[in-house]
Amino acid sequence: MIKTKRLLLRPLCMDDINTVHAYASNLDNTNYMLFLPNETIAESMEFLRFVTLEWQKELPSTYEFAIVLDNIHIGTISISLDDTRQQGEIGWILHKDYWNLGYTTEVAIAILDFAKNHLGLQSVVAHCDHRNLASIKVMEKIGMKLIDHQGTRIYLKRNETSKELTYRIVF
Repeated sequence: MIKTKRLLLRPLCMDDINTVHAYASNLDNTNYMLFLPNETIAESMEFLRFVTLEWQKELPSTYEFAIVLDNIHIGTISISLDDTRQQGEIGWILHKDYWNLGYTTEVAIAILDFAKNHLGLQSVVAHCDHRNLASIKVMEKIGMKLIDHQGTRIYLKRNETSKELTYRIVF
């Protein structure tokens, strides 16, 4: 578990199915997410099964944390490691009822600290749709720098493409 000033980060688990599905199936929350929205609760369950199995490994390749505010699960933040275990990719989703309150920046800073000081990573990257201004602001606030603006995002569920930005921080 990781504690911040206002939030608790704990391993995401099967008990989180209702709250995960609430934000993972919401079109506003998932507008810029590659593999969402989840159309059925079964899709959300499959994701949670994967996450649960990862947490059970001695050395997980993905660390998926529930973001908890006053005992309410409001979102998820993750760090996924590459094959060398030297670089990670950070990603997040927050229920729209909790947007614009600084929670994402707060937990992203905590996850970068975890990545550097617990996992020993050398760098962390993040990818986002160029239209996702809120995530761009978070990445810049936490010290990430734009390294590529030529990428392409492919949204398979809605047959759409968009320009993708890549940010990175080196420790």
